[in-house]
Amino acid sequence: MTRIAQAIMLHHGGDREEARNRFTLLWAEIGADGDALHRCTVAHHMADTQDDPADELEWDLRALAAADSLSESRVRQHHAAVSVRGFYPSLYLNLAADYEKLGRPASARAELGRARSASTVLGDDAYSTGVRSAIDRLELRLAGGAGQSS
Repeated sequence: MTRIAQAIMLHHGGDREEARNRFTLLWAEIGADGDALHRCTVAHHMADTQDDPADELEWDLRALAAADSLSESRVRQHHAAVSVRGFYPSLYLNLAADYEKLGRPASARAELGRARSASTVLGDDAYSTGVRSAIDRLELRLAGGAGQSS
């Protein structure tokens, strides 16, 4: 988790390419059947380093698949106050944003609905407020293009 956090910090610091390189190495090390928490975290953040929206979607789908195989006890080993259910609002939101970028508004709206429903488990902290705000912003963007097809 320390090396994953370092790659995340690189990305947040603006070094997207180096972050992507490190996530690629970490993904290879973890493997497609490795620890689900590590796979979820790497894939979730790797998606944000992609240039192609289709590649971003592929990584976000990997993150979701890994989250689906996570147990509460595994999550709580690293995040004592976090439930695996708390991962889903952001995961669904990212999928919605991917579908929007790919010109698939119906799919985006479906994932956005899942994000909004899942967001009921979020707390009252800065992270939760940020996720809810991002859901609202994407909802507004999608409403502006309501006449488009998927």
